[in-house]
Amino acid sequence: MPVQTMPRRAHRGREKRDPLATPQALMRAGSELFSERGFDGVPIEDLATRAGVNKALVSYHFGGKRGLYVAILESAFAAMSERLKAIEAAAPTAREALHGYVQAFEQMTRERRGFPTLFLREVLCAGIEPAVLPHLLEIIGVSRRLAERGAREGLFRPVDPLLMHFGLIGSLVFFFATEPARRRAAAAGGVPFAMPGSEAFVRYVEELTLRGLAPETTPSASHPRGARA
Repeated sequence: MPVQTMPRRAHRGREKRDPLATPQALMRAGSELFSERGFDGVPIEDLATRAGVNKALVSYHFGGKRGLYVAILESAFAAMSERLKAIEAAAPTAREALHGYVQAFEQMTRERRGFPTLFLREVLCAGIEPAVLPHLLEIIGVSRRLAERGAREGLFRPVDPLLMHFGLIGSLVFFFATEPARRRAAAAGGVPFAMPGSEAFVRYVEELTLRGLAPETTPSASHPRGARA
């Protein structure tokens, strides 16, 4: 007599369920909504609806809305820090390190839409989140070492590394954080000229840095010995 087996249909959902799917969906939804509306403008219900999950799972996975917000910020800054450190380690010259640095910021923005806007909103409204600070300091460290390496290799004149950091990051964050507003203005016909694309802007920042920080030309180099001005 054949042995009867219990149907497995009821177990298939549990077997195939990805335990990371829900927190990942919530982080994607949070990145989009928090960057659009700010922290206070996003109810938990909207986060759950966008993610397609029960709102109780926000507290279950992140301890509440603020926990989700911090997790999104920390994840983005940690990823950016690791990427920049990897570029720094692999670049054979300061010039290539600078190129990788600015390119990495554009790539990060494309992978994590809303990242620059979230960063600006957080700093302006609440200051620097303590969980983000270690990663931010690592990013600043890469900038500082890039400035020092560039000076050693003759690519840059000696400059304050922090000024170089703020010049690079400030330009990139502002450009990408305001990109949605530029798109809306262009779509509404309110801009009478073509807006530059992100690739063109990143190239511009790189060239501006190279030219602006280039070693100063000495009089002897400009006027060889025996030549008259």
